[in-house]
Amino acid sequence: MPVEAGAASFGTNVRFATFNASLNRAHAGELLADLSTPDNAQAREAAEVIQRNRPDVLLVNEFDYVPGNAAANAFRANYLQRGQHGARPIDFPYAYTAPSNTGVPTGYDLDRNGVVGGGNDAQGFGEFEGQYGMLVLSKYPIDIAGARTFQHFRWQDMPGAMLPDDPATPAPRDWYSAPELTLLRLSSKSHWDLPIRVGKGTVHFLVSHPTPPSFDGPEDRNGTRNHDEIRFMADYVTPGRGGYIYDDAGKRGGLPATERFVVAGDNNSDPIDGDSVPGAIDQLRLSPRVLDPHPGSAGGVVASRQQGGANAGHRTDPFFDTGDFADKAPGNLRTDYVLPSRGLIPWWGEVFWPLPGSDLARLNDASDHHLVREDVFVP
Repeated sequence: MPVEAGAASFGTNVRFATFNASLNRAHAGELLADLSTPDNAQAREAAEVIQRNRPDVLLVNEFDYVPGNAAANAFRANYLQRGQHGARPIDFPYAYTAPSNTGVPTGYDLDRNGVVGGGNDAQGFGEFEGQYGMLVLSKYPIDIAGARTFQHFRWQDMPGAMLPDDPATPAPRDWYSAPELTLLRLSSKSHWDLPIRVGKGTVHFLVSHPTPPSFDGPEDRNGTRNHDEIRFMADYVTPGRGGYIYDDAGKRGGLPATERFVVAGDNNSDPIDGDSVPGAIDQLRLSPRVLDPHPGSAGGVVASRQQGGANAGHRTDPFFDTGDFADKAPGNLRTDYVLPSRGLIPWWGEVFWPLPGSDLARLNDASDHHLVREDVFVP
């Protein structure tokens, strides 16, 4: 793709996708070094997953931020534009990266372990600035001048924010002190609104990567943040609810009701199972302007049955699972989403989870997440 819909060009078919490719590294500079040659085994597998699925517009989560698109350019030149294991090369003329809150120091002991510093005390969990960042690749032009980023939006500026509570005190929502809240940002990475020019119109690609709702204590500081990171995007696309939002350039307000969009990302939230706050993902998935096409895979069903453990007690249909996590807990979950807006027509979607024993089953180890794609007709 893309494919023009008939001679009259009534619209365009566009394949949108999200893939947490686990292309993060332990130290700054390592990802760029790995991508500077064409022989990194993990990057080759991630590239093959992308080549096998042929998206037109793609969000890559857990791709360390490197200024100047340097890592993105290396990934395109050395991996995506080279056929991997018999797959056809794929070219994305347009790429977008921007700074991430991960690893940005706050100067406070946010996790209260008695030591200031390290990933848990950063604006978003990360051992260095930009770890676990985001990358958008596109075959269609990205309107860079029209892009909005929300890296610096403060958590306390969300009306009714679900701030974490210290269970040892009677005061509500008091895990963080007033000085900490003065600087603590909502987004653990960032939230982006990237206008993609498709045909004669625009589709806003709205991407993020909310923090996992785990790795904390009874205060649930990560679970509450995950909930509000998801809520932020739901408010952004819902008329009448995004007035409090401001972007990094100071522009206020959410997305106008006339605009079309596709929301994509690893939201770290299953509709029923796992550790997220109940209803967290439904804020977005069931919001009035959003469509949930429910892409799935037979591979997810087989994996759930074979791996057992926590999967045996799950209530979400494993056909919709996208993440292959530890069998004991939390098991496999639906965490990755591609959600078009009303006004667009989703007509085919899949989770790329090859069946065991198939030729492509070797790619199931490329990441603990599986690529999710949705074919959308843009009138």
